[in-house]
Amino acid sequence: MSVVALHLYEKLNEAANDKERSKAIVDAFSELEERYPNLKDAATQRDLSETELRLQLEIKTVEANLQLEIKTVEANLQKEIEQTRLEIKNVEANLQKEIEQTRLEIKNVEINLQKEIDKTRIEIEKVRAEVKTVEVNLTKELHKHTLWVISGIGSIIAAIKLLDWLIAHL
Repeated sequence: MSVVALHLYEKLNEAANDKERSKAIVDAFSELEERYPNLKDAATQRDLSETELRLQLEIKTVEANLQLEIKTVEANLQKEIEQTRLEIKNVEANLQKEIEQTRLEIKNVEINLQKEIDKTRIEIEKVRAEVKTVEVNLTKELHKHTLWVISGIGSIIAAIKLLDWLIAHL
């Protein structure tokens, strides 16, 4: 750049009037633009400082917003956790009630079953007693019939002997 500045200085000193000086300045700018086409886009130190300050401010704003969002999310999560804990406690309480109710129902079933078992035992004992009575009666009847058959056979034998005696004595 110092070559361009030196060249401009020389042209400005050699120029006879303001018109030539203005033309020299315009030529110098044109030459700079040709040599450095991106010079228009180049940032100055001030531009960089301002951008840096804006970015730092934006970063702080984003950080503050993030902190606020994090606190909000944490608060919501705490609420949800507490709500879930309450729901779990309610479910546990309901399950305990159901367990107790089921236990009572089981006890009632056991009591009813025991009553039925006891009734069945009593009925079995009655049937056994009836069977014994029938057995005794059958045994008595069997003895009566046996005696009747034996007395019938005895009568037949006596009749045969009597016939035999009669046949032999006649």
